[in-house]
Amino acid sequence: MTEPHEVFDALSDGISEGRFGELSALYAEDTVVEHPQAVPRPTRLTGRDAVHERFTGVLAGAVRLKRKNVVVHETTDPEVIVAEYDYDAESVETGRTTTTANIQVLRVRDGLIVHSRDYHDYLRLAVIRDGVDQLVKAYEQAPPRELSPVTPESAGTVFEKLVHGVAGGRWDELPDLYAEETHVTHPFLPGSTASRTRADIREHFQAGKALNPGFAVADLVTYHGTDPEVLIGEFAYQGEYGGKPVRIANIFSMRVRDGLVVESRDYGDHLGIAGDLGAIPELATKV
Repeated sequence: MTEPHEVFDALSDGISEGRFGELSALYAEDTVVEHPQAVPRPTRLTGRDAVHERFTGVLAGAVRLKRKNVVVHETTDPEVIVAEYDYDAESVETGRTTTTANIQVLRVRDGLIVHSRDYHDYLRLAVIRDGVDQLVKAYEQAPPRELSPVTPESAGTVFEKLVHGVAGGRWDELPDLYAEETHVTHPFLPGSTASRTRADIREHFQAGKALNPGFAVADLVTYHGTDPEVLIGEFAYQGEYGGKPVRIANIFSMRVRDGLVVESRDYGDHLGIAGDLGAIPELATKV
């Protein structure tokens, strides 16, 4: 078991089967595991022992998770894969269930995970555990957001044109980056519907134009799939709102054909936005 996709399979099998005490063995001694959208602020685990503590702590006793709908994107970096998948999740305490989306960027070297960036649907998991009030308190007590150096704008890929176009307020130009028939979803935004045409996309961006937050782009990283149509990008929008620093972590998984986006799954930190704006209860009602 040395290939990255084999390591991911072993990890997700172990989680689905509840073998949490064994999972840290899949990680390098000096591994780094980041959760850019963690509640209420991003977290970073360093070392196998820290990963073991996380797996055998709250997670092991709180929810039962069964993975499904797995798509693994191999990239042009042979150490890196990006895995998208869903969990059928059940709260151990309440018995309530839901389905949650997930996406992970894994770097595997010599058969061990040396770096992982994990994005999960914390809102839906909290709802089935009757934990919405705890989410609200966590964001109320959170320290200010930490901002990063801004990523300079470049022509780059369609993805880069998109995120810098949003940051630059070029709302009327953005629909032209999408095919006439496209499919764009927001897995972490409850109640959202898919945009299936360029006209739908135009309507979506008009809503952004009305808000026009004026954010910058930071920490932009792209991964090119071995499938030449696949492009995955991580980044953050950041700036100020109401006199406070704002940072919104995102990862988009795109399929680009003939220079246009024909499919995109945009995993934005909608919970983090709601938390900072005091709007979590309203968002939770849409789950």
